[in-house]
Amino acid sequence: MAKPEEPATEPEAIVTEKPRSNVTLIVAFVSVVVLIETGMFFFLVPSADEVSALAEANLIKAVQEGEQEAVQQEVDENKSVEFNLGDFGETFSPIDTERMFTVQIRLYGLIRQKNIEKMKREFEAKQGRLRHAIRMKIRNSELTELKENQLALLQRRILTTCNHLLEEDYLLGVGFHDYQVRED
Repeated sequence: MAKPEEPATEPEAIVTEKPRSNVTLIVAFVSVVVLIETGMFFFLVPSADEVSALAEANLIKAVQEGEQEAVQQEVDENKSVEFNLGDFGETFSPIDTERMFTVQIRLYGLIRQKNIEKMKREFEAKQGRLRHAIRMKIRNSELTELKENQLALLQRRILTTCNHLLEEDYLLGVGFHDYQVRED
């Protein structure tokens, strides 16, 4: 009867060894996973100093980009553009002579880009007054003022008169696309 007992003890020994090897494998796997995660945490996750430095760099970059956009927008708004004030053809006798002269002028004004819509509205509302004032400045000019080398005085008078009629001083300067004086 001793023989039947021997085979019974061998399978029990094998059964008790199998769970131990599975437990060892599970413990080893969990240990490796924990070690890998710990290593990833220390080597891949940035420290608080690195995170704050990165956030500060991003903030500085965003502020600088915002400043550049604001400067560019201000440059665009303050850019001078031409505004057509009209064509003027006047036949008159200057104050210092009895001869008749004809002056042909295509006049423009320099305004800031940001004021163009306001200027359009005001010009439409006050176009008659502006044209009349410009004509009066041309007619009241002396013959020497109408010479090409003396036009700065006429330009300054037209500029002052136009800005006086407008709500604000929108015009930065005036100029002539075409200018011609001839005796009739």
